[in-house]
Amino acid sequence: MVAAPAKIKTDSSIETLYEAAFPNVARFVQKMGGNLEDAKDIFHDALVIFQERQTQPNFQLQQSSSAYLLGIAKHLWIRQHHRQRKLVPLSEAEQQIEIPTDYFPNLHTQRLLQFLEAVGQKCLELLRSFYFQKTALKDIVKTQGYANEHSVSVQKYKCLEKVRHSIQQKSLRYEDFHE
Repeated sequence: MVAAPAKIKTDSSIETLYEAAFPNVARFVQKMGGNLEDAKDIFHDALVIFQERQTQPNFQLQQSSSAYLLGIAKHLWIRQHHRQRKLVPLSEAEQQIEIPTDYFPNLHTQRLLQFLEAVGQKCLELLRSFYFQKTALKDIVKTQGYANEHSVSVQKYKCLEKVRHSIQQKSLRYEDFHE
């Protein structure tokens, strides 16, 4: 003889479940990028699943009904959201991406970058702006807060001297950086 399924406490009425669980489901769905309509749809689906599971003979509720509903809703939302985004497995995505051969700096470039970083952030920004980004002196004055173009030139010279001095202390030559 099969025992009748255990009835959930009085908090299992649909109105009570709605009041207890729906706000948490709505907050979760909103936090995950959904809207109120999405939350209603997910909650209704979760409610149907919950009601179906209650009728199963071996169903035992380990926590409150609202927590169980929230768990179902989270699972449904994540599964639905995954399907909507049509996620591509990483292995396929990696095959479509081409990384340029010069993307990773070589040993010489890394060494030069270490010397440039050693002179300080302000010098690094100045040298990067002038030499790599080809920014005009008057624009560097505006963006980096120098008094005038002459002070930018003086500071650029001082930064280069710091780099040269640092390289000389390490007894390195130009050829160490040139391929």
